[in-house]
Amino acid sequence: MTSNIAHQNSSSVSTSVLCVTALFMALNIMLSSFGLPVPGGHLYLNDIVICTAAILLDNYFCSFAVGGVGAFLGDLFFYPTPMFVSLVTHGIQAIVITYCANKLLGKRCFKGALIGVILGAIIMVVGYSLGRAFIYSTPHYAYIKLPYQILQACVGAFFGVMLTYKAGILEAYDRYFRK
Repeated sequence: MTSNIAHQNSSSVSTSVLCVTALFMALNIMLSSFGLPVPGGHLYLNDIVICTAAILLDNYFCSFAVGGVGAFLGDLFFYPTPMFVSLVTHGIQAIVITYCANKLLGKRCFKGALIGVILGAIIMVVGYSLGRAFIYSTPHYAYIKLPYQILQACVGAFFGVMLTYKAGILEAYDRYFRK
């Protein structure tokens, strides 16, 4: 009985949180595997999953797994060229959002989450622009994709915050996974 209480108070991640992390990773892989066709490319919706998961999860490892590893695997399976750019960029994006949403202004503060997704959007746009310029050896390709990166980051930030705070996902997560 004493060891069970000590285990609950430790900083380990619960099985239910690991399952939620795996679910969000699967969603990220799925949404990073296909995009909505737009003139000149595709618009990917995986940033919505990354922002939502990063706000909900207060463990940096879990956030990085959802954001970085999930996007990495999605790229690895379907379009491997930018997979390392996705790993680093979305991983850092998720960690920053998690920090801001859970530590910056207090636990699960809306303003902290808003600051986090704005910073995360900037990290995503800059990271992908630099990564594409490096991978394809030309900044011109990064400039061409810049409007789509900005749109993707804004859509992900907006819907991530709205799903978490306005659609009741935060309350449901806290009710079922924060006992």
